[in-house]
Amino acid sequence: MKLFIGILFCSLIMGVTGEGWYSFFKEAVQGASDLWRAYWDMKEANVQNSGRYFRARGNYDAAQRGPGGVWAAKIISNVGEYLQGFLHQIYLGRDSYGLEDQVSNRRAEEWGRSGQDPDRFRPAGLPKKY
Repeated sequence: MKLFIGILFCSLIMGVTGEGWYSFFKEAVQGASDLWRAYWDMKEANVQNSGRYFRARGNYDAAQRGPGGVWAAKIISNVGEYLQGFLHQIYLGRDSYGLEDQVSNRRAEEWGRSGQDPDRFRPAGLPKKY
Protein backbone atom coordinates (compact mmCIF):
# COMPACT_ATOMS: atom_id res chain seq x y z
CA MET A 1 0.00 0.00 0.00
CA LYS A 2 2.81 2.38 0.90
CA LEU A 3 4.51 1.64 -2.43
CA PHE A 4 1.33 2.51 -4.34
CA ILE A 5 0.88 5.74 -2.38
CA GLY A 6 4.54 6.61 -2.98
CA ILE A 7 4.22 6.04 -6.73
CA LEU A 8 1.01 8.05 -6.85
CA PHE A 9 2.61 10.90 -4.89
CA CYS A 10 5.71 10.93 -7.10
CA SER A 11 3.61 10.91 -10.24
CA LEU A 12 1.64 13.92 -9.00
CA ILE A 13 4.82 15.82 -8.18
CA MET A 14 6.33 14.97 -11.55
CA GLY A 15 3.12 15.92 -13.34
CA VAL A 16 2.75 12.46 -14.82
CA THR A 17 -0.74 11.75 -16.10
CA GLY A 18 -2.51 9.16 -18.25
CA GLU A 19 -0.08 7.05 -20.23
CA GLY A 20 2.85 8.75 -18.44
CA TRP A 21 1.69 7.38 -15.08
CA TYR A 22 1.54 3.85 -16.47
CA SER A 23 5.01 4.30 -17.93
CA PHE A 24 6.41 5.53 -14.60
CA PHE A 25 4.90 2.54 -12.76
CA LYS A 26 6.21 0.12 -15.41
CA GLU A 27 9.72 1.62 -15.16
CA ALA A 28 9.61 1.33 -11.35
CA VAL A 29 8.66 -2.35 -11.49
CA GLN A 30 11.33 -3.07 -14.11
CA GLY A 31 13.90 -1.13 -12.07
CA ALA A 32 13.05 -3.16 -8.97
CA SER A 33 13.49 -6.29 -11.07
CA ASP A 34 16.94 -5.07 -12.19
CA LEU A 35 18.00 -4.62 -8.57
CA TRP A 36 16.67 -8.03 -7.63
CA ARG A 37 18.55 -9.64 -10.54
CA ALA A 38 21.79 -7.91 -9.49
CA TYR A 39 21.32 -9.17 -5.94
CA TRP A 40 20.84 -12.76 -7.08
CA ASP A 41 23.80 -12.50 -9.46
CA MET A 42 25.92 -11.37 -6.50
CA LYS A 43 24.78 -14.36 -4.47
CA GLU A 44 25.41 -16.72 -7.38
CA ALA A 45 28.86 -15.28 -8.17
CA ASN A 46 29.93 -15.55 -4.52
CA VAL A 47 33.05 -13.42 -5.12
CA GLN A 48 34.57 -11.53 -2.24
CA ASN A 49 34.32 -7.70 -2.43
CA SER A 50 31.83 -7.78 -5.32
CA GLY A 51 28.94 -6.11 -3.46
CA ARG A 52 29.73 -2.59 -4.63
CA TYR A 53 29.92 -3.70 -8.25
CA PHE A 54 26.53 -5.38 -8.09
CA ARG A 55 25.02 -2.37 -6.29
CA ALA A 56 26.35 -0.09 -9.02
CA ARG A 57 25.19 -2.45 -11.78
CA GLY A 58 21.68 -2.88 -10.35
CA ASN A 59 21.24 0.87 -9.95
CA TYR A 60 22.67 1.48 -13.44
CA ASP A 61 20.27 -1.00 -15.04
CA ALA A 62 17.31 0.45 -13.13
CA ALA A 63 18.23 4.01 -14.10
CA GLN A 64 18.31 3.03 -17.77
CA ARG A 65 14.57 2.32 -17.48
CA GLY A 66 13.75 6.00 -16.88
CA PRO A 67 12.49 8.14 -13.97
CA GLY A 68 10.47 5.28 -12.48
CA GLY A 69 13.57 3.08 -12.43
CA VAL A 70 15.63 5.78 -10.74
CA TRP A 71 12.90 6.26 -8.14
CA ALA A 72 12.69 2.51 -7.43
CA ALA A 73 16.49 2.25 -7.18
CA LYS A 74 16.62 5.07 -4.62
CA ILE A 75 13.82 3.62 -2.51
CA ILE A 76 15.16 0.07 -2.56
CA SER A 77 18.73 1.21 -1.88
CA ASN A 78 17.64 3.29 1.11
CA VAL A 79 15.47 0.52 2.54
CA GLY A 80 18.28 -2.00 2.01
CA GLU A 81 20.77 0.21 3.83
CA TYR A 82 18.35 0.69 6.71
CA LEU A 83 17.67 -3.04 7.01
CA GLN A 84 21.35 -3.91 6.86
CA GLY A 85 22.10 -1.49 9.68
CA PHE A 86 19.12 -2.76 11.67
CA LEU A 87 20.16 -6.42 11.30
CA HIS A 88 23.73 -5.62 12.28
CA GLN A 89 22.45 -3.93 15.41
CA ILE A 90 20.25 -6.88 16.35
CA TYR A 91 22.62 -9.74 15.56
CA LEU A 92 26.03 -8.18 16.20
CA GLY A 93 25.15 -5.60 18.83
CA ARG A 94 26.59 -2.75 16.77
CA ASP A 95 24.92 0.52 15.93
CA SER A 96 26.02 0.31 12.32
CA TYR A 97 27.84 -1.92 9.91
CA GLY A 98 30.49 0.72 9.43
CA LEU A 99 30.36 4.27 8.19
CA GLU A 100 33.02 3.53 5.57
CA ASP A 101 30.91 0.70 4.16
CA GLN A 102 27.79 2.84 4.12
CA VAL A 103 29.53 5.70 2.33
CA SER A 104 31.22 3.37 -0.15
CA ASN A 105 27.99 1.51 -0.92
CA ARG A 106 26.07 4.75 -1.34
CA ARG A 107 28.76 6.08 -3.67
CA ALA A 108 28.54 2.92 -5.82
CA GLU A 109 24.73 3.15 -5.97
CA GLU A 110 24.79 6.83 -6.93
CA TRP A 111 27.49 6.12 -9.52
CA GLY A 112 25.25 3.53 -11.17
CA ARG A 113 22.11 5.69 -11.00
CA SER A 114 23.98 8.55 -12.66
CA GLY A 115 24.50 6.38 -15.74
CA GLN A 116 28.22 5.86 -15.31
CA ASP A 117 29.91 2.52 -16.01
CA PRO A 118 29.52 0.11 -13.07
CA ASP A 119 32.69 -1.74 -14.14
CA ARG A 120 34.61 0.83 -12.13
CA PHE A 121 33.70 -1.29 -9.09
CA ARG A 122 34.33 -4.69 -10.71
CA PRO A 123 36.54 -6.81 -8.45
CA ALA A 124 39.36 -8.98 -9.76
CA GLY A 125 38.25 -12.56 -10.28
CA LEU A 126 34.61 -11.80 -11.11
CA PRO A 127 33.62 -13.94 -14.11
CA LYS A 128 32.83 -12.12 -17.39
CA LYS A 129 29.29 -13.52 -17.16
CA TYR A 130 28.51 -10.68 -14.74
